[in-house]
Amino acid sequence: MNKHFFPLIFLSLLFVTGVRSQDTFSIVALDSVTGEVGSAGASCVDMSNFPGYDDDFLGELFPGVGAINTQAWYNATNQVNARNRMNLGDTPAQIIQWLIEHDAQNTPQKRQYGIVAFVDGSPQSAAFTGTSTDDYKSHITGPNYSIQGNILLGQVVLDSMESRFLHAEGDLACKLMSALQGAKRVGADSRCTSNGTSSLFSFVKVAQPGDLFGEPSFLLSVHTSSGAGIEPIDSLQTKFDLVHSCSGVGVNDNNDFSTDFLIYPNPVTEVLIVENMTSEVVGIEIIDLVGRTLIHYPFSRKLEVDVSGLPKGIYLVRISGKSNRFTTKIVRN
Repeated sequence: MNKHFFPLIFLSLLFVTGVRSQDTFSIVALDSVTGEVGSAGASCVDMSNFPGYDDDFLGELFPGVGAINTQAWYNATNQVNARNRMNLGDTPAQIIQWLIEHDAQNTPQKRQYGIVAFVDGSPQSAAFTGTSTDDYKSHITGPNYSIQGNILLGQVVLDSMESRFLHAEGDLACKLMSALQGAKRVGADSRCTSNGTSSLFSFVKVAQPGDLFGEPSFLLSVHTSSGAGIEPIDSLQTKFDLVHSCSGVGVNDNNDFSTDFLIYPNPVTEVLIVENMTSEVVGIEIIDLVGRTLIHYPFSRKLEVDVSGLPKGIYLVRISGKSNRFTTKIVRN
């Protein structure tokens, strides 16, 4: 295991209500600039057999605070206990230690946890992989992520996730989705080898600081049935691409953005100023991370946009003319 103990990407084994655990790979992560927290994961569990569980059940996001993934011989009481400790203000390491000492079934070595939180404004994390968690098991951690998993094809699954997360362009949602793609190989969750897929369900979700618990701004999931032979990570990517742009986050569709338009201040609190240095009348859109257009105006020279009513977080600003389209990212503080 990595000497760092920072779970913000997280992979792990899953067990649901008396059924033998299936291997799981998942990620929890945070963005220290925007305050976003997120989780993504996949597992070889046929969720159609468990109608009472959402596809993203193993990850809980605490907007503006942190995130917890509870995996490997999943126990709902342990998850509730972890949530309570987070709400009490424990650090990630303190939560892990408490869970080990107070496991609901007195079998902490079967569990796997990943936790990240802002502590005094800085990211902290801790992870735990029990010695009795099914092989192959391990975790990789870094300053703002942790990758863990068990019943995996091997270390290559974790290494690939880490590489894709670290090198992905875009915001937190893009990095989480890229991490899942890094794990997409037949049998990544080794129990899905016979199905010809990496897993049977997958999800990605991100909470902005102003979100409510249990209501993240961005949530997508896919679950398939055993024997269907459908790769859920590819299906999730298709849904993701329909509502979210990674190439446009921090990267302009047209490289002349800075010479044709000025947008300031960024980050912005109340009023965003947009200056058009061209002679063309263009349209401006402000789009959230779900792909919804929240503000739309035509303008020719200078425009002041009141964004004070928008929740804190990341937004795309798209300016469209007759022949060009420009996209950039803003942060609403």
